[in-house]
Amino acid sequence: MIDQNENFASLMRQSLNGDQRAYAILLQKTASLLRPFLAKRLSFNNEVDDLLQEILISIHKARHTYDGNRPYKPWAYAIAKFRLQDFLRAHYSDQLRHAVDFDDLEEILPETVTESGLSYESISAEVQKLPEKQATILQLMHQEGYTSKEVAEKLGMNESAVKVSAHRAYKVLRKKLEK
Repeated sequence: MIDQNENFASLMRQSLNGDQRAYAILLQKTASLLRPFLAKRLSFNNEVDDLLQEILISIHKARHTYDGNRPYKPWAYAIAKFRLQDFLRAHYSDQLRHAVDFDDLEEILPETVTESGLSYESISAEVQKLPEKQATILQLMHQEGYTSKEVAEKLGMNESAVKVSAHRAYKVLRKKLEK
């Protein structure tokens, strides 16, 4: 069996000696070799195709630098790696240029965007219908401003039990208020 790397190197040597057919085969095989390498690293097929085209052009321009005594694949992969880095650098810098700054966003959004319109007072009747422990936990946390750790100490409970109880109460309230 012929070593694939030697086959690539042989094709490259032939193409450097003017064999157009060997050069066409070399570029086809190189494209087949590099396509999976690029597909793993890029999201879209059109990006893979565009970058593969650029890599093949770079290989064409740099073919005079190929040392016929060395393997072809590492040389081609090095060119592909550098072209991929250039592509990604340009791609991400372009995304950063068009990114929205959150400070600017605050000026655009109305101040009430994060407000739900619900306060503890507006739903206190529903809270009082909850089991006593859940109602007490919500009252301490939302009306009196205690943390879950402080509520746990006050009620002689574990902090995680307070959080679980509050979560269950929120779930029940959400269902009631959605109606």
